[in-house]
Amino acid sequence: MKRIHYTALLATLSWLTGCATQIQEPITSEAVAYHEASKLKWQEVFFDAFTEDWQTQWTLDGEVATAINTPAGIELTAGPERIDGHHMVLWTKDTFEGDVKIEYEFTRMDTSEVGVNILYIQATGSGQGPYQTDISKWADLRREPAMRLYYDYMHTYHISYAVSTPDTGYVRARRYMPHATGLKGTALKPDYFPKGLFASGVPHKITVIKKDRELLMKCENAEQTIYCQMKNPDLPIIREGRIGLRLMWTRAARIKNFRISQIK
Repeated sequence: MKRIHYTALLATLSWLTGCATQIQEPITSEAVAYHEASKLKWQEVFFDAFTEDWQTQWTLDGEVATAINTPAGIELTAGPERIDGHHMVLWTKDTFEGDVKIEYEFTRMDTSEVGVNILYIQATGSGQGPYQTDISKWADLRREPAMRLYYDYMHTYHISYAVSTPDTGYVRARRYMPHATGLKGTALKPDYFPKGLFASGVPHKITVIKKDRELLMKCENAEQTIYCQMKNPDLPIIREGRIGLRLMWTRAARIKNFRISQIK
């Protein structure tokens, strides 16, 4: 017989009762899983309001992209052309081990119908050839940050979001398998196809929890909230690494109040 964690159960029941009066807060298995994980003893270990010099805590892949701090957060702008050199990735200088909770405020600033935004969760190099485990050691190879340099030579989780138009986008997760066959076999199920999220100029709060072999995600704006739960049942577990923010060519975004927590 399984033990019942009464504190967690009561917290979940209380949350479900509150949700019953909030139409925009769906009661789904994904929402319940996210809520239970969010109640763990998380302790903040990293914070950047993104209002002051981003180079203190971050590094940038990409020589065409710009990253500008403003009082409202950092404004990230990838290159305008659909070529590899116009992508960008902002990486934490710190690495993070174990389960992590990532939170930030995101506002899309483009109207592009191509490319995606990607959150990289705990990235390390493959360890083969020049692609050392510490990805900072081969940053020079990513001055032109082609996607293949990441999925072919890194171990990391990837969540793509803010895709195309608000009515045709998706949320999708992957677990990269370096030196394999590109993106084949890397998808973590299921995909989600929310409508109305990530319209240009609309602030969103994004929270992602990596817990053991699953990724839990909450995306919310003033009008709606969605929850996602993507699982990794078979591929090797991700244990540590850097956190990254990718904007593919043509994309722009404002991000602020970026925080990372670990279980106390």
